[in-house]
Amino acid sequence: MKIQQKIPCIVLAVAMFSAASAVAQTSLVSAGGQGELNAANNLQIAAPADPDLVVGNDACVKCHASEVKVWQSTPHATTFDQLHRKPEAKEIATKLGLRSIKHSGRCVACHYTQQSDHGAASSEDAAHVIAGVSCESCHGAAKQWLDLHHNYGGESVTRLTESPAHRAERISQSIRAGMRNPTNVYLVAQSCLRCHTTADEELVNVGGHSAGSLDFEFVSWSQGTIRHNFLQSDGKVNGVRSAEHLRVMFVAGMIAELEASLRATAAATQKAKFGVTSAQRADRAKKRLQSVAAKVSDPILQQILEIAGGVQLKLNHHAELNAAADKIAALGYEFAAQNDGSTLANLDAYLPQTRK
Repeated sequence: MKIQQKIPCIVLAVAMFSAASAVAQTSLVSAGGQGELNAANNLQIAAPADPDLVVGNDACVKCHASEVKVWQSTPHATTFDQLHRKPEAKEIATKLGLRSIKHSGRCVACHYTQQSDHGAASSEDAAHVIAGVSCESCHGAAKQWLDLHHNYGGESVTRLTESPAHRAERISQSIRAGMRNPTNVYLVAQSCLRCHTTADEELVNVGGHSAGSLDFEFVSWSQGTIRHNFLQSDGKVNGVRSAEHLRVMFVAGMIAELEASLRATAAATQKAKFGVTSAQRADRAKKRLQSVAAKVSDPILQQILEIAGGVQLKLNHHAELNAAADKIAALGYEFAAQNDGSTLANLDAYLPQTRK
């Protein structure tokens, strides 16, 4: 059996979608103001960075200069100067009646990073775009976790001399405070799929925006030109991930795609391009995970497939689809936390090449 690669031609029921929320990225809110699924693992559902909590890239560059240098040459960074000039972007904005791509929440949520100006005359003017897709777009608005993140255990302790126990606790505290730390690759995969799965029905059906990056694959897209893995070399070498790590990323990406696709499907209100494509993508993600589960033995994957198989991709299932996505998100986090990749060697033949 091969890993499924093509979008299946599934038949959706005539009554497939009905009134549901237009926003798929809602989540429970913790006391810290960050999206959070449950207290057991502090899992956060990916959401746009809160402008009130964004500190900006300058707060990252002191310790992560090499990473920022890589980022500056990527489409994630250059979209700040280029997107609003593109004819297709202008056409979408015109269809939706948007006066400014950089000031519309539906565009900014995925293509830019906003920061609040607390001295602004009105709340309407407070949030302004400061970058394209930046550090905090992917790793979470940093105001509440930045100090935790660079506290290595004392004035004379550095990232290289920090004790393993302190590092583990520091990362745990940072994640609880809202950081999407790549120690758990599912958190990063969620950030990617939040935007590479378009969860905005009007944007697609009326604006003509694509229904997401249907060819997105977590390993190939994250390990190409945007790779910025300098942690182990203290900023000197952009490291390549081990085979074991890539295996976990490969599966985590599929789980995150299933989660995001279920949320997008739940947001559809009519049987049109957005809803049909979202449901097809969810079905495709489920079939890919079934193919993986046939090659490796993992009880968490079986739980995920049972949940996905128990929910219908049709109208009037908003609550059910989001509840399934919530459960899958928790299991995806657990899969990435518990799996070191050693039991996934049967997937090596299917690991993709990096995307340039």
